[in-house]
Amino acid sequence: MAPAKGQRRLSLCPGPPVAAIPFGDLLEEVGSMGTFQIFSVFFLSLPVLFLASHNLVQNFSAATPEHRCRLAQPGNLSRQENLVPLGEDLKPDRCRRFTGWLAPNSNDTAGKEAGLEPCLDGWQYDHSTFASTIVTEWDLVCNLQPLKSLAQSLFMGGVLVGAFVLGDLSDRYGRRLILIGSLLMVAIMGTGAAFSNSFLTYCIFRFLSGIACLPLPLPGLEWVPTKYRAVVVSIQSYCSTAGQVLLGGLAYAIRDWRWLQLAISAPFFAFFAYSWWLPESARWLLMNNEREAALRNLKHVARINGKAAMLETQTGSNSPGRGNHSCLDLFRTPGLRRISCCLMLISFSMNMAYFGLSMDLSMFDMNVFLVQLFFGAIDLVAKMVCALLLSYVGRRIIQSVSLILAGMFLLVSLPVPSDMLTVRLVFVVLGKGCLAASSMCLYLYGGELFPTPRIEETSP
Repeated sequence: MAPAKGQRRLSLCPGPPVAAIPFGDLLEEVGSMGTFQIFSVFFLSLPVLFLASHNLVQNFSAATPEHRCRLAQPGNLSRQENLVPLGEDLKPDRCRRFTGWLAPNSNDTAGKEAGLEPCLDGWQYDHSTFASTIVTEWDLVCNLQPLKSLAQSLFMGGVLVGAFVLGDLSDRYGRRLILIGSLLMVAIMGTGAAFSNSFLTYCIFRFLSGIACLPLPLPGLEWVPTKYRAVVVSIQSYCSTAGQVLLGGLAYAIRDWRWLQLAISAPFFAFFAYSWWLPESARWLLMNNEREAALRNLKHVARINGKAAMLETQTGSNSPGRGNHSCLDLFRTPGLRRISCCLMLISFSMNMAYFGLSMDLSMFDMNVFLVQLFFGAIDLVAKMVCALLLSYVGRRIIQSVSLILAGMFLLVSLPVPSDMLTVRLVFVVLGKGCLAASSMCLYLYGGELFPTPRIEETSP
């Protein structure tokens, strides 16, 4: 059948080409940024909205409220005050109590000489802000306080494992399969964490959910032409930032850690259900010599976009496939080694500062919900300014200036007295905003610095 007027017949034939067509031009033929791309970017941005919640949920689910030793025989307030010593801040000691009742008229010397013991009967917690957290659930205070940080570290360890494992698996078995599996894994493991009956079980579920939290944005990008990828990355970056604001709102409305964990995990069952609609990346299929499947997916996308591109395919044994690429390719030449080392150093230091601030809101001793809102809002503003400047200023300048400003704001916040928490918060918020702009720029800049395997199709 001859192509209609205005159509171009494209062939995925591996034989001698008359005109080589890069994959980007092939996307133009089936609709470069049509209905399919808009819907896929939208539906894949929704999970990104909730990924920030999984990263930062322990700001609320692991909050440590005011607490003191529970008494073996609770009595009136006067009796409790005389059984619990005062700490250095003149508040009831959180981790010790007197071995016996101390008379109200006892002097300081007698108080110091009285016997002290740990909280053998557990703790009493202030539930005015949070109805329940993992700290109050499993008494992660005093000697067990480091376990709270361990849970967050295990989650981030899972993210690190996922970066190595799932990245390689997506190259081997396809983007779609790993996307679907990751969404289901986050849904199941996040829900499992909400129903954990022990701290060990909670940590295991958090670690496994962290593994699946990384590769979600990738499949949608491979259906988008290069010229639109900066826009798509910006949209998904905004969604991640909006997720921080969303988390603050959810945590304010849901004060029980189990229900909060469930609220940020259950939506992934819906994401898993509609992820089956997204076809496999045609780019990945072509790189793996699955030309028939690539043709079907390209035709499917063309129909959704209302395009009538004429696609043909032929099979052959000499079809070029994907080379054997690995992480070691990033260090094979002096130029690549320099770029790789610089970007890894920048990424490491930037993420350490960014997440170090984002995951310890309690250090400000202020309303944790407002602090979360401020942090999310400044990130959104900073990323918008960064996106605007990227169109007029070079990537390297923005990357350098944002990191320098972040360092300056954070260093200035250090000598601020503890009684000027608002001033310190202002400097920290500005520094975090600069780090957010740096992360957005680095994501785009890094992708442009590294060469990618070129995929060319042919047309007769």
